[in-house]
Amino acid sequence: MILAFFHYFCAKIQHFSGTKVNSTKDPHTLYIEDYNYKLPDEYIAKYPLARRDDSKLLVYRNNKISETKFSQVVDFLPPNSLLVFNNTKVIQARLRFTKSTGAHIEVFCLEPILPADYAQSLGSTTECVWKCMIGNLKKWRGENLFKELEIRNVKFIFSAELIETFGNTHHVLFKWDNSEIHFAEILDFAGELPIPPYLHRKTEESDLTTYQTVYSKIKGSVAAPTAGLHFTAEVLEQLRNHQIETEELTLHVGAGTFQPVKTNDIADHEMHAELISVNVETIKHLMLKIGSIIAVGTTSVRSLESLYQIGVMLEEKTDFEPNTIFKVEQWFPYQQHKDISCEQSFQNILDFLEKNQLKSLQAQTQIIIKPGYNFKVIQGMITNFHQPKSTLLLLVSAFVDGNWQEIYNYALENNFRFLSYGDSSLLLK
Repeated sequence: MILAFFHYFCAKIQHFSGTKVNSTKDPHTLYIEDYNYKLPDEYIAKYPLARRDDSKLLVYRNNKISETKFSQVVDFLPPNSLLVFNNTKVIQARLRFTKSTGAHIEVFCLEPILPADYAQSLGSTTECVWKCMIGNLKKWRGENLFKELEIRNVKFIFSAELIETFGNTHHVLFKWDNSEIHFAEILDFAGELPIPPYLHRKTEESDLTTYQTVYSKIKGSVAAPTAGLHFTAEVLEQLRNHQIETEELTLHVGAGTFQPVKTNDIADHEMHAELISVNVETIKHLMLKIGSIIAVGTTSVRSLESLYQIGVMLEEKTDFEPNTIFKVEQWFPYQQHKDISCEQSFQNILDFLEKNQLKSLQAQTQIIIKPGYNFKVIQGMITNFHQPKSTLLLLVSAFVDGNWQEIYNYALENNFRFLSYGDSSLLLK
């Protein structure tokens, strides 16, 4: 208790004196209240612009700020850049049931449990188990929930059974009596796209299109990688015309992306875990472009930096099983590890995949990127403007060496739109 108070007291002295807090190794010296700002509701974009690339783009480089339209982003990208996109696709993960009593129960699918693989679970034909959040849980009372559905002119019964509870999440067994229907079809037909809660409105038909990136492919996210929402086919064509290369990986965004930091001390915050999938050819491409990699979105940032940390794991231990699902724990990067180059890290991953005849790396990341983090992979990022006191704001602050307030003050003073449907920024080293 005395030590914790000492850390808090020292951090506050540094904060009020204007001295930057050095939190590279000690998460106990970083307090979320220092990453708070006033965000008036009118600055939160409730809907996207009619045209995606008409959004504003703040450019931050060499401690200088300028602005343009996103349609001009190619003019501000360094030559020889490689843009890395997250190609995940948002699923219609919110299911609503009505009991015979009239009570409404909402089941929000977060991630598959059995089968645990997203593609296999979404392709299930009779049953599957998902980790879920439950709305109006006290009204469920344990009995099975039922919906009568009709897909492709065939009627069938779809049911949900609560089988286990883990804190504020629950394992739910879904069953249906038509083996010709996949779970993905049920979500598409009966589910609702889960737009962010801070929009304070219901999902509308237009969100089915506007809340997906134009390059989304792999179903699994419950939230969009929103930095990518600004890209259009025309912007992608401009990238090709300017020899700006692109690459894709997959990180399925979980509901934890909206989870506020409720503890003042960052060390007490438990970061959510998310699934990453990166194929061999992507890693080889990344190796060729080290020093020129720009992440599109914080999900791509977390994926790329987690790749480096997995390479460190393989440097320190070589006898991982072929079916290992690597997991980057949230404080792993801040512990004492071998300091290897990005090239060596990626080569370690390629060696592991080749040895085990694997075409892709499957991993979970719980990484928290906060001020003091030493970026190993990226030289820039495209990202939207994030909520006060969020882990995403910590990530931005880490990348811009603590100058986030200058950037956010500029955005507020110049009428930038904030959060998922808002404007974006290009942050460069």
